[in-house]
Amino acid sequence: MSTSRQYCTFLINHLLMGIDVLEVQEVIRGRPLTPVPLAPDAVHGLINLRGQIVTAVDLRRRLALPGRAPEAPTMLIVVRLGAEVAALIADDIGDVLEVDTASFELPPETLSPAAQHLIIGVQKLPQRLLHILDAARCADVAA
Repeated sequence: MSTSRQYCTFLINHLLMGIDVLEVQEVIRGRPLTPVPLAPDAVHGLINLRGQIVTAVDLRRRLALPGRAPEAPTMLIVVRLGAEVAALIADDIGDVLEVDTASFELPPETLSPAAQHLIIGVQKLPQRLLHILDAARCADVAA
């Protein structure tokens, strides 16, 4: 029996990542963020999303990847985590892909410990790997 799910895909440092579309509220272009003094390093700032203040988390920092150029464009993937909402900062947005979850594999051992904590599985695609992220863990900057 096959079980497939749809994933919102995006790029971070040329790596293809995905989050379950059921957790994604919307995707918006990067916008100026309000810095948060004394916040954890992964908190890049706050955005006002139609009157709702949303924490923007830099996925490069969460995954221990090199930072992007300050002028580089970004995308914000707004995710719903129960009653909470967070924005995950990505380099670029991809497509929605439907993949068979039965063929997921464990994250490669070559990933950093930080990445292994956030990536719950990988899916081999014809040209590359799709890294499936746990959105709740990505947004939990206290962990």
